[in-house]
Amino acid sequence: MACLLEAPLRISVLSEVTATSRHYVDRLFDPDPQKVLQGVIDMKNAVIGNNKQKANLIVLGAVPRLLYLLQQSSSSLELRTECAVVLGSLAMGTENNIKSLVDCHIIPALLQGLLCPELIFIEACLRCLRTVFISPVTPVQLLYTTPEHQTVLFNHGAIQNIAPLLISPSYKVRMQALKCFSVLAYENTQVSMTLVNVLVDGELLSQVFVRMMQRDQPIDMQLTAAKCLTYMCRAGAIRTDDSCIVLKTLPCLVRMCSKEHLLEERVEGAETLAYLMEPDVELQRIASTTDHLVAMLADYFKYPSSVSAITDIKRLDHDLKHAHELRQAAFKLYASLGSNDEDIRKKITETENMMDRIVSGLSESSIKVRLAAVRCLHSLSRSVQQLRTSFHDHAVWKPLMKLLQNAPDEVLVMASSTLCNLLLEFSPSKEPILESGVIELLCSLTQSDSPALRVNGIWALMNMAFQADQKVKVEIVRSLGTEQLFRLLSDPDTNVLMKTLGLLRNLLSTRPHIDQIMSSHGKQIMQAVTLILEAEHSIEVKEQTLCILANIGDGNTAKELLMTNDDMLQKIKYYMGHSNVKLQLAATFCISNLIWNEEDGSQERQDKLREMGFVDILHKLTQASDPNLSDRAKTAMQQYLA
Repeated sequence: MACLLEAPLRISVLSEVTATSRHYVDRLFDPDPQKVLQGVIDMKNAVIGNNKQKANLIVLGAVPRLLYLLQQSSSSLELRTECAVVLGSLAMGTENNIKSLVDCHIIPALLQGLLCPELIFIEACLRCLRTVFISPVTPVQLLYTTPEHQTVLFNHGAIQNIAPLLISPSYKVRMQALKCFSVLAYENTQVSMTLVNVLVDGELLSQVFVRMMQRDQPIDMQLTAAKCLTYMCRAGAIRTDDSCIVLKTLPCLVRMCSKEHLLEERVEGAETLAYLMEPDVELQRIASTTDHLVAMLADYFKYPSSVSAITDIKRLDHDLKHAHELRQAAFKLYASLGSNDEDIRKKITETENMMDRIVSGLSESSIKVRLAAVRCLHSLSRSVQQLRTSFHDHAVWKPLMKLLQNAPDEVLVMASSTLCNLLLEFSPSKEPILESGVIELLCSLTQSDSPALRVNGIWALMNMAFQADQKVKVEIVRSLGTEQLFRLLSDPDTNVLMKTLGLLRNLLSTRPHIDQIMSSHGKQIMQAVTLILEAEHSIEVKEQTLCILANIGDGNTAKELLMTNDDMLQKIKYYMGHSNVKLQLAATFCISNLIWNEEDGSQERQDKLREMGFVDILHKLTQASDPNLSDRAKTAMQQYLA
């Protein structure tokens, strides 16, 4: 009997809870503003520490109404503030609560609330935003990388309203204002260019940030101020050689990487520094010689010191998480440091066990660490010296090839970029990579929807085909297929087209190879070349295409495909008279190869081209102002005189 009575009893209790929750929601719609305010206050008291009540209110639709009341100018300040407080309390519930709040577009509403001049309301909105963004289920890009949110704030006077808060007597207020500026300036040129001219109590905003970076300020403030100046610099509002960057921001961020700081601070400092100097070689050189930074980063790989000694599972998870974050940050910073300078790359690879650490990083369980490790590897792979030494000694190509299997696109782009460098002619890794069956993999990349992957696939094949033997070239053409090759020659992405032309040019080098490929694919290649020369393309694309024709003209039998194609010869003639010297040079090179008098049939070819008016054009070009063009034309004319 007891079991039979239990179910109805639970239903009645649940009904009572739901009824109470519905009563709270219904009061939000009362026409009397005072009753609405009291209803929100009662709701605030009811949800504190009660996750079930929070979930019920969300399910019953309380959030959209609270957001509506929060955004209405007709709502009193007290009502709007209480709404923000309740929303913040709801956000302190389960992850499902957070997801529901984000789905109801709570973030834009709260960001808009920061424009209110009333400090009590701003603080309530900021507390709620903080709670939402602390949750791992909230996409960080909703705040940091959405220009529309930055624009909304900017257009509603956020800068003018928030700037005075930087000199508030309250540290918490100063910090929230500072954080808001870092959010506004991130990858936003419009905001950053405005910020450099803002005055706070007669002082430029950048100088206020510099003061906030001083060593006697709290670390959180130093870091956030450094972020603001970093973002303004990257957005082009502050020069990279400005003293506030070179003498203040960069040293501050390097300082944050030292082991005297908390792990979170070291991670944030390293990642911000990597972002600051990513495009600037001079900042990279300065950073590499500041406070032994390269050696300092090696400590990032030594945490935790002993995982096996940790028996507390929560502690273990916490430490492993920090270990991943530290390694990720170190790899990012090494990648940024070594992206341009050969001496810095050498210093990095000579740091204790660095190549072993990078190789290990490529197979880390954390996708973020793998991506950062391959970024670091890509940066170092730009060095001829490292490709010949460290990369070869550690057989880096093996884990890299493994990484290319079923990786997400972001990792695949970086890994395939690195592979392009490992396939350069002077790289000792080229041969073993070829033997590993990489051609099929690269050909599959050229069919990707991602232009970056198509570029990398064809780029790697282009490097592979350079001075390759005939067997490799035939395998590339076979695996790629003529249909795909010509599809790539009409790719809308210019980078893909240029690299495909580069591949074709490398395939069509060495006379036996030229003749062999043109004998089997000559008709399609000539069609593709015709289409490119007739279409609207850049000078670089057409120059590369004319160079392919010059290579065809260098073949023993392949050159007849040009000599029997009067339409193509007329196109070459047109480009010899073009206004662009690069195109004139490439076209003249084509004719030079066709009339070379040491080859069979040269007299007949010379006669035909003379009849078509090529000699007159060559004679004219011998007087060209460009010395390379006049020399090329003179060399060609000598073939007629010999």
